[in-house]
Amino acid sequence: MNRLITLLLLTWAFWMRISAQSYDFHNTKLKDDQRIDLLIRQLTLDEKISLLSTNLGVARLGIPSLSCYEGLHGIVLGGPANKFSYPTTIFPQAYGLGETWDREAVRRVGQQMAEEARYYIQRPQVQRKGLVIYAPNADLARDPRWGRTEESYGEDAYLTGQLSIAMVKGLQGDNPRYWKTAALMKHFLANSNEDGRDSTSSDFDERLFREYYSYPFYKGITEGGSRAFMASYNAWNDTPMCVNPVLDEVARKEWGNNGIICTDGGGLRLLVNAHHAYPTMAEGAAAVIKAKTGMFLDNYKDAVNEALTKGLVTEKDIETAIRGNLFVALKLGLLDDADTKNPYAHIGKDSTATPPYMTKEAQQAAREVTNKSVVLLKNNGILPLDSKKTRKILVVGPYADQMVYDWYSGNPPYEVTILKALREMADREGLDISYIPDNRMGKAEEMAREADAVIVCTGNHPYGTKSEWFFCPVPSDGREAVDRKSLQLPDEDMLRLLYRANPNTVLVLVSSFPYTINWSNDHLPAILHITHCSQEQGHAVADALFGKINPAGRTTQTWVRDILDLPPMMDYDIRHGRTYMYHKGDVLYPFGYGLSYTTFQYGKARILRQDKHTIEVSVPVTNTGNYDGDEVVQLYVTYPDAKVEHPQKQLKAFERIYIKRGETKEVVLRVQRSDLTYWDALQHAFIPEKGHVLFMIGASSSDIRTEVKGN
Repeated sequence: MNRLITLLLLTWAFWMRISAQSYDFHNTKLKDDQRIDLLIRQLTLDEKISLLSTNLGVARLGIPSLSCYEGLHGIVLGGPANKFSYPTTIFPQAYGLGETWDREAVRRVGQQMAEEARYYIQRPQVQRKGLVIYAPNADLARDPRWGRTEESYGEDAYLTGQLSIAMVKGLQGDNPRYWKTAALMKHFLANSNEDGRDSTSSDFDERLFREYYSYPFYKGITEGGSRAFMASYNAWNDTPMCVNPVLDEVARKEWGNNGIICTDGGGLRLLVNAHHAYPTMAEGAAAVIKAKTGMFLDNYKDAVNEALTKGLVTEKDIETAIRGNLFVALKLGLLDDADTKNPYAHIGKDSTATPPYMTKEAQQAAREVTNKSVVLLKNNGILPLDSKKTRKILVVGPYADQMVYDWYSGNPPYEVTILKALREMADREGLDISYIPDNRMGKAEEMAREADAVIVCTGNHPYGTKSEWFFCPVPSDGREAVDRKSLQLPDEDMLRLLYRANPNTVLVLVSSFPYTINWSNDHLPAILHITHCSQEQGHAVADALFGKINPAGRTTQTWVRDILDLPPMMDYDIRHGRTYMYHKGDVLYPFGYGLSYTTFQYGKARILRQDKHTIEVSVPVTNTGNYDGDEVVQLYVTYPDAKVEHPQKQLKAFERIYIKRGETKEVVLRVQRSDLTYWDALQHAFIPEKGHVLFMIGASSSDIRTEVKGN
């Protein structure tokens, strides 16, 4: 081990000596394009081909070898099952981050990940270093059966767009010249079926492309500042995404993504062997490069060399394709000389400083963000539990005493399970906490009869291994490569038995997905929802149960009552009944829904100000209950005078606001006029809707409290 560390230190010193040399592309007074031109002129053909990979380095020119990290809810350096992994701060799954409805919370997550990525590139013992972060996932969870629902912010394009902007800004920082890390969004486009994803086509018209499926990516680029995204496995209208003309025609030329566009892992191979779009790997590689997809997550070099030999692609084509990779490297400061003015270059160099994942600030961030993600789905008054009256508590369920990590989780420096946090509280309050993992031989029922309250912690398992990659043993579970086949909660029968034994049974649903928990909603006195993975999961649940925090998370998907309420899985036309915008029937929990331990009263909404760019709608909100708490004020629009078909309502603004009990706050919701348009395919442009706009403000998509008309 000592020899390995010595070798790594010598290698690092070698890099430092090389980078001390001066090259013309180091000149920061030149324009970015000029610097990239100068660098390309110095590259050999082999170096250009090498830059088609995730490695942004060129050893001969002193550009360090930096790659990519997964980072949906914490930097991944090996993952929890890898003994060579390194600790990083782990937040709730992206689905849970969405349920915060909090831009600043999501931005804070990005900032922490960027700090830790910068820290680790300075550690000589860390062999794989990266500053390009695969985040956020800007895909839309149009169907709760999608196996990667856990990676998304939800079903709504506006909410996902706003949180994607926040994540990008957190990852990249606010320096006008340099990025702290580069945010690479996933997966462009309409990638929300896992079964058959390598060969299927997501089919819908250009209007849905513009208004729904591409909208979060558009916002991530044009407002967030991301200059990188990953092309998805699937096709759109029969053209595979990694060679689809929209990559260049829309994302690059219209939106301005002059950075990275990469394939998904194995995308080149699947282009040939699954989509059968090209007969050979060489032809597939040439098509990818000519589409200006400049980064392969695949074994590609033999295919590219063959394509060059056969004249299918030129060196100039490769130069054009890698320009985006080099632009990202430039923004990260990798094309500067050793005397860099990059404000992020110093992070991690002080070996005596506390690692960023161990700071009080990191731990506080994880706890606060996790607190904000808790959704109170039902409460008949049993919550918050009164520790003076509820003295004997039985905790049941597989996710009370274990943390389960998904495929894109890192390795947290510590973890607090629900049971651990409850026992901490029991020690402070003098409570009696018992635990049993299941109801084997009816033991949990026996114990429940003697308890003041029963807390059941159950949900899904986000399988994190590839041992059986296309299989989840439980039909209602899902993950990458596997869609869910059921929406029913497997442990609901256990809940029925425990409820019969003790009516004070509370469900803590620890899950990455919605469930059709109709019986639980009809009978149990209280239900909390939280996602997996956060190192502070236990504290968030315990604090919510006992009222140390007031839950204010909101659903980001429509929770249907029955799987039969959903259109066919491969129907990508959401107008056929998907999402709160088009679903017609009754639902279990609507989009934007979440309860509180307090109550809020909405006053009369009014138009505060409007100009050609923005409309400001103001509404007074009063906390009329007995607890301080957050309210998520949501603004939806519809068009009473429209001649064109629109959704029944669309989210266009929201604010999460803290209001003390008895206090009234004037909440201002800003609507961009550019979001009050529709895509006209004939004019190939967004067109403002004529007539009035009805602004509907409330506590969820189905709980509208006040309305006001605008022009």
